[in-house]
Amino acid sequence: MKKIIKNGTIVTATDTYRADVCIENGVISGIGMNLSEVDAEVVDATGKYVFPGGIDPHTHLDMPFGGTVTRDDFETGTKAAAFGGTTTIIDFCLTKKGESLSSSLAEWHRKSKEKAVIDYGFHLQIVEMNDKVLNELPEMVEKEGITSFKVFMAYKNQFQADDETLFRTLVAAKELKALVMVHAENGDVIDYLVKKAINEGKTEPIYHALTRPPEVEGEATGRAATLTGLADSQLYVVHVSCAEAARKIAEARNNGINIWGETCPQYLVLDQTYLEKPNFEGAKYVWSPPLREKWNQDILWNAIKTGQLQTIGSDQCSFDFVGQKDLGKDDFSKIPNGGPLIEDRVSILYSEGVAKGRISLNQFVDITSTAAAKLFGLYPKKGTIAVGADADIVIFDPTIERTISVKNHHMAVDYNPFEGLQVTGEPVSVLSRGEFVIRNHQFVGKPGVGEFVKRAKFGERKVDKDVSATLH
Repeated sequence: MKKIIKNGTIVTATDTYRADVCIENGVISGIGMNLSEVDAEVVDATGKYVFPGGIDPHTHLDMPFGGTVTRDDFETGTKAAAFGGTTTIIDFCLTKKGESLSSSLAEWHRKSKEKAVIDYGFHLQIVEMNDKVLNELPEMVEKEGITSFKVFMAYKNQFQADDETLFRTLVAAKELKALVMVHAENGDVIDYLVKKAINEGKTEPIYHALTRPPEVEGEATGRAATLTGLADSQLYVVHVSCAEAARKIAEARNNGINIWGETCPQYLVLDQTYLEKPNFEGAKYVWSPPLREKWNQDILWNAIKTGQLQTIGSDQCSFDFVGQKDLGKDDFSKIPNGGPLIEDRVSILYSEGVAKGRISLNQFVDITSTAAAKLFGLYPKKGTIAVGADADIVIFDPTIERTISVKNHHMAVDYNPFEGLQVTGEPVSVLSRGEFVIRNHQFVGKPGVGEFVKRAKFGERKVDKDVSATLH
């Protein structure tokens, strides 16, 4: 059935205006005033913003880690994402040395099939680079529509790849027109510092942060940027947490290197002192990179405002406090890394960013949706409100005030790291390809309706002036 969203204020990355939106067959078929309401369901958005659906480029659903598996799978995770105003996620498909990329991809398709309530794509981890991997990569890009590769520079003896693997991935990505992503921390130095702390009896959660100092993130970010320039390739740095890393990205961009950066809500509102909470409560805030000293928050907000960081991911990777996080009760290095972060990404960025005057409304849409769509081959089908685009739409009430709490979130975990944080602004209704997933704060979607999205190659998409500006 045709739908018309009336009386709302449309906000894109570049424009803010009053208009109605007509939706037919899952796409936006018209934008304007006084659209024909014949045979249409009218949705009143008076007093509300109409945003393009959020795109979360960084999630880990149903992911094994540290002897356990994340609590949120593709059903609970995407449901929570939808409540938070996200209509597309890009999850990380992990791979193993000696095994084919296609077998890992098949496993992630199995995990997500008939579960997701919103659309999704995959990034592909590269843990080794050899002829077998090189021969498979073209199929991943051309046939499977996976146009971004992830390399870990940390988690020694688990996920970490060496510099040769990273460099060869960058070279291959240039040829294949794919975007390389890095978790930028010096894993070798971290491994040394962790072992030293444990040997000295320093086992509390705070030592997770103290053994992963900002210098190791800054060093790895700079090294990855240098290798990118040498390969004349393109790089996306995930979850930037500190001034050192943000500065390295800014310097590299100023030197003409094709590099972009992502930060996350947790680094903008939480700080290192949370890991000092008594009774092992600090374990709730153990993820990597760790939370930093509070002064870094101003640096990150400024980097967002000035365009030196371009996107906001959640780094969703949820583990229960009881039964999972407590695996590291006597050894911080055994605490599963990650947090439940997917649901509140959009609201926190609006409340702490727009409502507090740190960023504009259009910047908010850009960093939560449009920039990721452009970088990861989803634009203009997703990431904007335009005729012909998928009708992924969020109807957002900027006046609602609420307190984030585990008592009312929709993730499958037993705590919320933002517990007690008061936010202004909340999605009221969310549509994915023209169908309501959330309607008046109620879940009306269905597991399995979310579709796997094959993405365009990096740089091979409809490009306009605004896209070009984002892509460098």
